Amino acid sequence: MDELQDVQLTEIKPLLNDKNAARNFQDFDCQEHDIETAFGVVHVTMRGTPKGNRPVILTYHDIGLNHKSCFNAFFNFEDMQEITHHFAVCHVDAPGQQEGAPPFPSGYQYPSMDELAEMLPAVLTHLNLKSFIGIGLGAGAYVLSRCALSHPDLVEGLVLINVDPCAKGWIDWAASKFSGWTTNVVDIVLAHHFGHEELQANLDLIQTYRLHIAQDINQDNLQLFLTSYNSRKDLEIERPVLGVNDNTAKTLKCPALLVVGDNSPAVEAVVECNSRLDPTKTTLLKMADCGGLPQVVQPGKLTEAFKYFVQGMGYMPAATMTRLMRSRTHSSSSLGSVESVRSRSHTSNHGEGSAGTPEGIDLHDAPQTMEVSC
Repeated sequence: MDELQDVQLTEIKPLLNDKNAARNFQDFDCQEHDIETAFGVVHVTMRGTPKGNRPVILTYHDIGLNHKSCFNAFFNFEDMQEITHHFAVCHVDAPGQQEGAPPFPSGYQYPSMDELAEMLPAVLTHLNLKSFIGIGLGAGAYVLSRCALSHPDLVEGLVLINVDPCAKGWIDWAASKFSGWTTNVVDIVLAHHFGHEELQANLDLIQTYRLHIAQDINQDNLQLFLTSYNSRKDLEIERPVLGVNDNTAKTLKCPALLVVGDNSPAVEAVVECNSRLDPTKTTLLKMADCGGLPQVVQPGKLTEAFKYFVQGMGYMPAATMTRLMRSRTHSSSSLGSVESVRSRSHTSNHGEGSAGTPEGIDLHDAPQTMEVSC
């Protein structure tokens, strides 16, 4: 593909602020479970009832957050209700990060990131679930990716927000050690989520999450989760090349939608992950005017992209697209980026060649992952 396909998506919902934060963090019609696994107890919240043989949507949050503060603003967004009508949702909280979690006993060995991923098959077994479409942010995106690499039969698709496939380098390690001596854990986590521009400009959002991280998350438990994430291994994924390593390359087998805000600190990491994945199954979505929490700040855009993503997997064929507007600044053959999400996933998953592909875009000839922006 010679040029980036563009689209204009209009966001009409206000950003998260102190007035609506409490409602956005609320659970509605949910059942909570504490599930024993080989690596400890994990807290899970089920929303809705599984629909036949359909996968559930399984979420995993980032450091300093839990499922409520990470994903409820997104799942409570009005346009997401069409999706949750078709899919049950399984929110997984990393050990000790859920609301009201007690402190771990002295000497407790927190699970590694690999072990957190190995908890998920036990969660599915306990809840009698066969497979999932994952949505993960940061550390949660890493956990879901690791699970998909180890258990590809359980994962039908992944939406990976701010994913970093790399181990923490020694420079990063030294920087975190230094910052740990001079900065409290709340500031470290905020710098992980938000870039300098967002920290200075979006004061309501930053204050909401500063208070949440400081008051709603057990600080000792948070430090253990942070240490585990900073000790992660490289995912060791590589891009398959036809005729070279396409049968041996270690990579995600399922469709993947990579998402990052253009002001996010994770842009470079996400681009690196994109470069390692199968270009026939991967779309990179860069969101304009957005920082580290696109699912909170731009829920309409992400909902639209997610609808196309699941449509491309063969679900929700009649879903409505209420917010999509094609850019009038490009030629008639240039369609919206979010439609490209559907086209790429649909083509790669169902093997229908160019059927459903926008005119003027030959996905088979594209030398790299579909990169789109909105």
